[in-house]
Amino acid sequence: MHIDFGIEKSVILLADDHEDILDFIADDLEEKYKVVKALNGQEALAYVHTHDVDLIVSDIMMPLLNGYEFCTKLKEDEKYSHIPFIMLTAKNSLQSKIEGLEYGADAYIEKPFSPNFLEAQIASLLRNRKHVKEHFQRIPTSPLDISGHNKSDQAFLKKLNKLILENMADPSLCVDMLADRLYMSRPTLYRKIKVLSDLSPNELINLTRLNKASQLLLDGEYKVYEVANLLGFSTASHFSRNFQKQFGISPKDYAAKHK
Repeated sequence: MHIDFGIEKSVILLADDHEDILDFIADDLEEKYKVVKALNGQEALAYVHTHDVDLIVSDIMMPLLNGYEFCTKLKEDEKYSHIPFIMLTAKNSLQSKIEGLEYGADAYIEKPFSPNFLEAQIASLLRNRKHVKEHFQRIPTSPLDISGHNKSDQAFLKKLNKLILENMADPSLCVDMLADRLYMSRPTLYRKIKVLSDLSPNELINLTRLNKASQLLLDGEYKVYEVANLLGFSTASHFSRNFQKQFGISPKDYAAKHK
């Protein structure tokens, strides 16, 4: 496996059992991206398990683990299902395209292909991922946004959001607790949340608590210190500082303004 890293570039993993094709694709991409090459699906999957990858370009016909199997293993695993997957194939039948998409590929490109077309497809998928992150950042007061994600990621985000909501009254709610309940290592969960929301787990927990706080304050059934207790904040003043920082208004003023 050959790795050529630049600085602050997205990591593209290429999987193909023909080295000349790998070199052909890599030569075109290495100016803009960090490029990692693998000669089969098994080698590529092993790399994904131990490194951060932003997008995968994979051939279908490969030894040990073909492209369909590689894509299926990736998309069925909550830890890696968010990684965009482009499938390459020499087959140009409509049925083979449908099969590629049914296995979970985000895009399907026939060989021989234009390097410019592949580069445009890569840029498009990475841009879509970026737009999802920016959408969440623009509306941090809303619950965890699952739109724009594939089904596997939506299921993961629903599970994550439910876990945070069910345990937000616990002051010890943290990334370690979430990782334990989701059967993931802390670094894996951190990477997953960061990729899907561009937030750290602790930032996500805090935003979810504050969003819930705004709802409780609007309902008007609880005083500020009661909301702080219900949502696991250590003190009412700690809650007020966080709320003011997020919404630009104190909890007390927010409740009065929306009465």
